[in-house]
Amino acid sequence: MTTLRFTKGQGTGNDFVLFTDPDGEIELTPARVRALCDRRFGIGADGVIRAVRSRSIPDGEAVLAEEPEAEWFMDYWNADGSEAKMCGNGIRVYAHYLISEGLVQSERRDTLPIGTRSGVRDVLAGMSGYTVDMGRWRLSGERLVSARGLYVPRPGLGIDVGNQHVVTALANVSELDAVELHQAPKLDPEGDANVEFVVPEEPLVKNGVARIRLRVHEMGSGETLSCGTGSVAAALAFRHWGGEGMPNNWSVEVPGGRLGVRMFPTQEGEHVSLSGPAELVYTGEFELPEA
Repeated sequence: MTTLRFTKGQGTGNDFVLFTDPDGEIELTPARVRALCDRRFGIGADGVIRAVRSRSIPDGEAVLAEEPEAEWFMDYWNADGSEAKMCGNGIRVYAHYLISEGLVQSERRDTLPIGTRSGVRDVLAGMSGYTVDMGRWRLSGERLVSARGLYVPRPGLGIDVGNQHVVTALANVSELDAVELHQAPKLDPEGDANVEFVVPEEPLVKNGVARIRLRVHEMGSGETLSCGTGSVAAALAFRHWGGEGMPNNWSVEVPGGRLGVRMFPTQEGEHVSLSGPAELVYTGEFELPEA
């Protein structure tokens, strides 16, 4: 048996098991991930994040070619044991973990480049949380969404923000609360994606900031209290639907709290950022099952 020293962290209720394995010596298998994330017999989490140096993992080679200073790679796994490309809440918690554990040099703490399976993401540490530049995004087509609690399928807009999302607008809060997400929504055409159900707050825009509320079903984790990339996708979808005149600053209420989303121009095109809290809850040890 391997004894793993871990830290439990969360960002607006999206929770993670984090541990340090700089040289990639621990064999992280789907079965081990499921054991760590099991909320009855394990630690319990929406996912596992391994802190590993980019040079020590095959996926990190492309990261270092893109940004040589991206020393650390976010090796993120969903609760069901599947590998994940990106997690907006997870990368903020990961940055907080790297800083708290003294794994990054002090001069890198203002803007920290982190490797992910979706490329390098820059994270900025602030007074009340972290902001991550999620990079560029793109529309990825329309799909029909069916879920228990909805009487008929609803149109959804595909948004790619490093992982795939389908955003569906509902009529009101009562309809949002009625959606049952213990089972994955069905998509037409089929294909893997996180699915967000969203309603606007009243009024939608207040003091120049647009406000929406969402629930989400995440691939590999089920319904979660928060989804960072899903909040970004939902804000982008609502701005797209609203057309010209819609603001670039958004406040997104998730069951676990609030997140900020901002769209801004860069030389390579529009980027979008995600802001929110990150907290390390406790540390402990866990006996990993045999690989």
